[in-house]
Amino acid sequence: MQDNATEVTAAGIARLAGVGRAAVSNWRRRHADFPKPVGGTETSPSFALAEVEAWLRKQGKLAEVPLRERVWQQLAGHPEGPLPALVQTGCVLLLIHERPTVWLDASAGSDARLAAILSGALDQVLVPRLGGPVAGAGRRARGAAVAGAVAGAVGAGGVNPGGDALGVNAARDVEGVNAGVGSPDVNVAVDAAGVHAGGEPGRVNPALTPPAVNPSPTSPPVNAAQTPQPVNAQSVTHHTRAVHTAPAATALPAAPPAPALRAPTGPQLLLSAPLLRGAAELAAEMGARQAFEFLLGRHLDANPRQYTLTPAELAGLMADLAGPARTVLDPACGTGALLRAVATRPDQELYAQDSAPELAAISALRLALHSRATVRAAAGDTLRADAHPGLRADVVLCHPPFNERNWGHDELAYDPRWEYGFPARTESELAWVQHALARLADGGTAVLLMPPAAASRRSGRRIRADLLRRGALRAVVALPVGAAPPYNIPLHLWVLRRPDRAPVTPEVLLVDTGRFAGEGRGGPDWEAVREAVTDAWGAFTRAGQLAERPGLARPVPVIDLLDDDVDLAPARHLPPAAVADGAEQLTRVRERLGATLRLTADLTPPPADPAPAARWPLTTVGELARAGALVMRTGGNGGHARVPVLTDHDVLAGTAPSGTLPESEEEAVLTEPGDVVVPVVGGGSVARVVDEATGGAVLGRNLVLLRPDRSALDPWFLAGFLRGTANNRQASSYASTATRLDVRRLQLPRLPLEEQRRYGDRFRALDEFERALRQASRLGEQLVRGMYDGLTDGTVAPG
Repeated sequence: MQDNATEVTAAGIARLAGVGRAAVSNWRRRHADFPKPVGGTETSPSFALAEVEAWLRKQGKLAEVPLRERVWQQLAGHPEGPLPALVQTGCVLLLIHERPTVWLDASAGSDARLAAILSGALDQVLVPRLGGPVAGAGRRARGAAVAGAVAGAVGAGGVNPGGDALGVNAARDVEGVNAGVGSPDVNVAVDAAGVHAGGEPGRVNPALTPPAVNPSPTSPPVNAAQTPQPVNAQSVTHHTRAVHTAPAATALPAAPPAPALRAPTGPQLLLSAPLLRGAAELAAEMGARQAFEFLLGRHLDANPRQYTLTPAELAGLMADLAGPARTVLDPACGTGALLRAVATRPDQELYAQDSAPELAAISALRLALHSRATVRAAAGDTLRADAHPGLRADVVLCHPPFNERNWGHDELAYDPRWEYGFPARTESELAWVQHALARLADGGTAVLLMPPAAASRRSGRRIRADLLRRGALRAVVALPVGAAPPYNIPLHLWVLRRPDRAPVTPEVLLVDTGRFAGEGRGGPDWEAVREAVTDAWGAFTRAGQLAERPGLARPVPVIDLLDDDVDLAPARHLPPAAVADGAEQLTRVRERLGATLRLTADLTPPPADPAPAARWPLTTVGELARAGALVMRTGGNGGHARVPVLTDHDVLAGTAPSGTLPESEEEAVLTEPGDVVVPVVGGGSVARVVDEATGGAVLGRNLVLLRPDRSALDPWFLAGFLRGTANNRQASSYASTATRLDVRRLQLPRLPLEEQRRYGDRFRALDEFERALRQASRLGEQLVRGMYDGLTDGTVAPG
């Protein structure tokens, strides 16, 4: 019965059966016994997963639902939504990771017994592992026994949860906490004498020490079910920009931060029992940590517009600049990418906070699964209700939300964190900078990802000037375009240190890595970026100075930056790259362009010979795969080792592998020479034969690999016919914003191998001609840009 609670869309059914969505629509029309919708809308219905699976198996369209796909569909179609389901699953996976025998005992009986045992067992893992109280403790059993155990575990004087409260009534170093029965309130505090919340719903009574905050009148009441308090966690490969509640002019006090993690209740666990059992099977197959990463990765990939991710390469660079540390804070943690990138060490403590409760909980679980560090994570608006006011961390890493107007300007005018000046309403990023400095120990380092406008806006010049005068700002690094969202602008990294003394050498390191931008949307050359930045920063911090590197890095005296604008943009203070050989370089580009154009002329196809329309017998890629004439694989997994990734953009642009994927336990698909790679989303009529230079790369997302049996199929013949416009049109389906190609439906003629090779030779010649045209285009653009730059900067004479 519980399986029927999990719903699946038509797209999910198509993935389960390995067909296109059009096939699912046909089944619904042609088969009267096809399962009826149980939810969704008329245009986008959803179906019970168990009924769909049974129907597919009955029709012989499904031998067995793949375990990973089944668990993902259960999570995506969970009645409470995918994020709450992911948190529940993460809690159980942490239990499996920490105490596998407890899970084995709990899972041996019925779903009801499983839920009853887990209700108490989860506390025994979550409380000590996450370093503090867990929201909802005791409520699941509808009694005070477990609540007392939790209170004793965390050293609180007293915890008394409401009978139906979704909240947490607990605090670190709090003498007493009491919430009224049935109240959705949260009563939490840090270093407070006591907290009391009445039974009247919608009210929050914070401790005396936190400053008052005025929440938005449109915001829901704060409760531990939705906005939990400091809990501990470990890090992840994705980082999501925090979303903060807008303030409003109201007399209500601010909601204090709450523990990040809400322990699931018995009824919730009972509803999720099939999902939890499936996740346990997945953990047995690939490990608990990897199972959680897989499910989270699928959710993030399925909802790309909901999250602003920090690429793993950028997170690693920020952690490298900060250096090793015992205590690390991320005040806008998202799903924990920055904290996960920190090098582990004994007795490490990771502190996190995010205004989105689900993200804070996910971050806590990912970090707990990732390492043995103590994790203290909280949900709440960091600027308005800081969960760690007494913390003095060794390192702060932060990817704050950009361009926020409602960050708390009116409420926080007299906040003690504004040591360097009160930020303007339009300077939310400078508020985050000063929050980071306020949470650092003397000599500690903070690294923040910043929009480039923060380095030059006039409204922030006084704060920037004071950061420079007092030696707090140590470096500004301009990243290449495409380093992180928004991908169309070159973001900056600010490296700051909390001054413990006057700087010996009052200089600031400015670095510009714009030259390492990649082509198209393939992303920058991260290896070159990392090497250039860490090398310059290391030399600057060791010696206090750095020999100028034209166009790349330069230490600039603070006095030179303290003008009317206090503009910190590196490009405006770095001399251009060495131009002594500028004219010679342009000459070489011109010579290469001439040679390429001559090659292009030689490769130009001969005049087309007319021929009568062919009437070949046709077959499809799907039929060839079933007959064993080719192997069909889809990409998207990083595997165990860092290997260059062939992306869909590389295939479309004809460039070398330029992408990356996070490492995972899932097997990566490696390309081999002779494979045919086809983009399936918005690629048009494109197919690429893998050559020796590209062989060995990992197959990226949105790509399908076809590996033909050379005794039956010629690769160039296969790729050539797959590129036919009419062929692609009949195999494509159309959504509102994208075209998706069903590779199985692509057709090609049944021809003898010798005839295939004749066509293949012609297709190979066309591919060489196309590559030469692309190379000529790139060289031509390089020559034109170089000539414009040389003429305008005086390094090239007009003639």
